Amino acid sequence: MTAIGQDSLGTRQMLDVNGKQYAYYSLAKAAEQLGDISKLPISMKVLLENLLRFEDGGFTVAREHIQALVNWQANPTTGEEIQYRPARVLLQDFTGVPCVVDLAAMRDAIKKLGGDTAKINPLVPVNLVIDHSVMVDEFGHPKAMEANMALEYERNAERYDFLKWGSKSFQNFTAVPPGTGICHQVNLEHLARAVWSSEGPDGVMVAYPDTCVGTDSHTTMINGLGVLGWGVGGIEAEAAMLGQPVSMLIPEVVGFYLEGAHGRGRDRDRSCADLRADAPQCRRGGPLRRVLRPGRRQPDAGGPRHHRQHGA
Repeated sequence: MTAIGQDSLGTRQMLDVNGKQYAYYSLAKAAEQLGDISKLPISMKVLLENLLRFEDGGFTVAREHIQALVNWQANPTTGEEIQYRPARVLLQDFTGVPCVVDLAAMRDAIKKLGGDTAKINPLVPVNLVIDHSVMVDEFGHPKAMEANMALEYERNAERYDFLKWGSKSFQNFTAVPPGTGICHQVNLEHLARAVWSSEGPDGVMVAYPDTCVGTDSHTTMINGLGVLGWGVGGIEAEAAMLGQPVSMLIPEVVGFYLEGAHGRGRDRDRSCADLRADAPQCRRGGPLRRVLRPGRRQPDAGGPRHHRQHGA
């Protein structure tokens, strides 16, 4: 079940998909009251929908916060703070285990108080991918992977048994077993959805953009699929897992307009590496990045090869 806000702006609309009804939060309806949003980057529109869906009269999200995001088009360095709630949380087996331990401790405390332990669960979907414990003991022969997997299970038996118990005991929590793939690969190929849907408190299915926070350093690769994702620490991930918003400043957005084509013998990974090296804004911890291609250039996307987009 997904939480929703008060919808004081009246942006909630219904959509029929093959006879099934879904509620969604309309950006067009928001624009009627808050002003034109046509120049907001897609990433900012995803954040706008998030604020509309969780607007709760100011307890965490007020109309003023939503208006500040719309006003970003005129002033992209407002310094305003917003509360963002991801659709899901991605964990790996190092920073993720303490989160599951805390859930187990909560259940233990509830049991001692005579309460219902089944009520202790993550409030948003959580996927824990076990990929950080692999070691290479065998290599260079056909049985190497099988031998390494056997050693991995032997070395981590107690921890893996605990995570398996968690995946069976907690709702909204799944553990992806060892050998399935590395964290960001599993996220890209199996976990991501363009649109997420879940039942609201009123029993109506709500459709909304897939977004995530994750403790793996490559979490942000999910942005390549149009899924807004952030890398966070374990404390922030656990807070999001328990339904708490992630507090952040309204982000800046840096646009890159790419021209031409790859030179002979030049691979795309090398080009990406060069872009990271040449553009200081492209390094970790900076603004959101958006790449524009010929034919999709925004009206105000001129200027240097990397520049701050005020209306992309």
